[in-house]
Amino acid sequence: MQRGGTLLFLLLFLALAVTTLVLDRANRLDPVKHAVAVLATPIQEALTSVVQRVVHLRQFAVDVEQCRAENEDLQSLVDQLIIENVRLREAEIENVTLREQLKFKVANPSFELLSAQVIGRDPSNLAGYLILDRGTEEGVAVGMPVLTHRGLVGRITETAPHSSKALLITDPSSSVNALIQESRATGVIQGSPTQGLIMRYVQQTEELSPGDLVLTSGLGGNFPTRLIIGQVTAVVKKDVELFQQAIVRPSVDFGRLEMVMVLVSFQPLDFEAEQEAP
Repeated sequence: MQRGGTLLFLLLFLALAVTTLVLDRANRLDPVKHAVAVLATPIQEALTSVVQRVVHLRQFAVDVEQCRAENEDLQSLVDQLIIENVRLREAEIENVTLREQLKFKVANPSFELLSAQVIGRDPSNLAGYLILDRGTEEGVAVGMPVLTHRGLVGRITETAPHSSKALLITDPSSSVNALIQESRATGVIQGSPTQGLIMRYVQQTEELSPGDLVLTSGLGGNFPTRLIIGQVTAVVKKDVELFQQAIVRPSVDFGRLEMVMVLVSFQPLDFEAEQEAP
């Protein structure tokens, strides 16, 4: 029974195929083909559009991923270039400072100078001091002057094996014997929290003028002579006072100090020790 059904199906399929072939050769199926084509074209176009959109979306995703990878590579390169530029700029600034220090050392062959990096400062600005990366192991001792090629910075007040503390001349507790380069008038430079530096105890008879250069006098033995301190910007003179004063602008920009020099060849005089000696 099952074999008979299968044979019948094959015979019908063969008959249908032969009939279709005969009709096609006789061009009797053209209307049917046209109708099928008319019905199938929109479906085919829709399927083609969907396939193209899928392909475009896939390509867009690939392009986006590729752009993201390229942007990450470019950003990494930009970061590297920024870091390299900063490093080169810092090296350039340091070289400029070292060249200026070298010129100062050549111009002052009698000075034995030790370069030091500023590694700390007073965060409150209430006390004027710096922390340096040189200490007793490098030959630094209390009392040694600290300076830059522009002028006097201060003096060493505390030491450790590999660090030291320098009191700035702008600190109110600091005092430096000084003189006016032009008139040779003497006085004492003291720090001021509001005015920078003040030159006190200048005789009323002395001539002081804005623009006068102020140097260390060497009196008292705490500092060597002829170190630049600053320039007079104003003179305060009252007839009823015994002394006149001068407002002095420091030659050193204390807010931008990064490297200084310690004058290790200078030993301040200790008058009390000399007087006690037999």
